[in-house]
Amino acid sequence: MTSLETGMPETVRGIGERLRQARVRAGISPAEAGAKLKMPTHVIEALEREDWAKIGAPVFVRGHLRSYAKLLDLPADTIAANVAVPPARAAELVPRTYTPRMQRVAEQAGRRLVYVLITATIAVPVWLATRSHLDGGANDAVPLDGTATLTLPQPDESVDGNARPRVQPEPLVASIAPLPQRTQAPVAAGDLAVSFSGESWVRVTAPDGSIIEQALVQPGQQRIFKSGQLGQAVLGNAQAISVQYQGRPVDLTPYIRANVARFAVSSDGSLQPVDR
Repeated sequence: MTSLETGMPETVRGIGERLRQARVRAGISPAEAGAKLKMPTHVIEALEREDWAKIGAPVFVRGHLRSYAKLLDLPADTIAANVAVPPARAAELVPRTYTPRMQRVAEQAGRRLVYVLITATIAVPVWLATRSHLDGGANDAVPLDGTATLTLPQPDESVDGNARPRVQPEPLVASIAPLPQRTQAPVAAGDLAVSFSGESWVRVTAPDGSIIEQALVQPGQQRIFKSGQLGQAVLGNAQAISVQYQGRPVDLTPYIRANVARFAVSSDGSLQPVDR
């Protein structure tokens, strides 16, 4: 064995103690040495304990030893080259558990069977319902371009043995002609009629303040109020509303603000503007 000062090989044991003693003589703590070398304190302590496994691979151990020895004015290259560091242990490979081939085949078959059962549970009821619906409605179809005949069941004999009279089949006529348009009710004298050519929100109250109607009225509808029945009205989408009083149209322009008509009906049936 030779000393570190001579540059000759050292044994593995004793280098950590020499490093510790050199640090103590320099008057610095492990934390201060780590701060100067930008190393964690536990690395400095592992070098002094010669606990190479805490540091890592041999290349890292020798690198840290070289830096620490330079800091302490020791022969860094000699220390790093002659320290016997055990090689890093290779990672252990854990073999997977072996699964027999028949077990794998059985598991795959089980998963496929579950999938088939779930599919059948969903698809079969839907198919049966669809088929019964189609079979039951096939004989009820009637062409829209002509006349279809409804065949009634044959008459059965009554209890007394006399046959009941045969009922002659009656033709069923299908047509695609449009339904007749609903006509508006006639407006009587003294009535006030409100017609809607577009969708409109309405709020109609009686003279005593009770609400007669508050709803969204659809196009093509009409409201008729008897004399003295209507107190105030608020009609949205005023451009799509027409008002008649005693059969004569009423100009809503004086009562419209922001496409909303607001008016009150006086006792004589005339319209008066109201504040918002």
